[in-house]
Amino acid sequence: MLRFPRQLQRYDSAADCCERLAERLENHLRQWLLMPLALRRPLGLATGRTMEPLYAALVRRLMLWSAQDLVELRRRWCSFNLDEYLGVQAGDQCSYSTYMSRHLAEPLQLRPETLHLPNGSAPDGDAAAQSYAAALDACGGVGVQLLGLGTNGHVGFNEPPTAADQACHVVDLSEATRRQNSGLFGGDPAAVPSQAITLGLQEILAADEIHLVVTGAAKADILKRLLTLPAPQPGLPASWLLNHPCVWLWADADAIDRSLASDTAEDRNEH
Repeated sequence: MLRFPRQLQRYDSAADCCERLAERLENHLRQWLLMPLALRRPLGLATGRTMEPLYAALVRRLMLWSAQDLVELRRRWCSFNLDEYLGVQAGDQCSYSTYMSRHLAEPLQLRPETLHLPNGSAPDGDAAAQSYAAALDACGGVGVQLLGLGTNGHVGFNEPPTAADQACHVVDLSEATRRQNSGLFGGDPAAVPSQAITLGLQEILAADEIHLVVTGAAKADILKRLLTLPAPQPGLPASWLLNHPCVWLWADADAIDRSLASDTAEDRNEH
């Protein structure tokens, strides 16, 4: 029987998977708006192709809210993204700032300054990483964190090997990661920036609740490695999630091995 994750949510399609996670995030946001300010921790957001249908589903749900509730959501919104490319201007079409604006801020009419990302255009990347970590800490750290899973096991841009106590930092991107993320750059891995600023495992593991979203057959091998590891290994950064008490894994049939999906604890669900 698998001891990780706390909750395994398996769906036949990526669309169904994202719809159900969007429902959970919507419910979280409703509760979040009712929390006292001191308890209201920011959302931790991710980017990439895996997240696009999730954000589309979340936008559809939130736009059904009453006008009054939407005004309140826009007034109080606070999120911190995992990462940003270094050397890319915020308005660049390939930046994650533009990605978040396209998929979330513009559709929901959120104020850009309420969606925080590392400063990828900063002349001193190390100083920008420290500043970003300090800004997140000043807001209380992440409450609910979204994560994707890289084909080499990275979460955020934490490339292997990565220690559990690694804080926000500048990272040299691997060839595998640049290939995986070349879609925004015309399919050319060489056009993908060689460095990025990313939150570290230290900030990620400090979240109250983590939602790892893994869809598509291309992620099947790395997901199986993650689920069968007996203990975390620096060579697979996502494996540090094994030590977190509240990780939800959201996977579609293409990504998760059926034999693993069937060996679940009582509080895990198949759909």
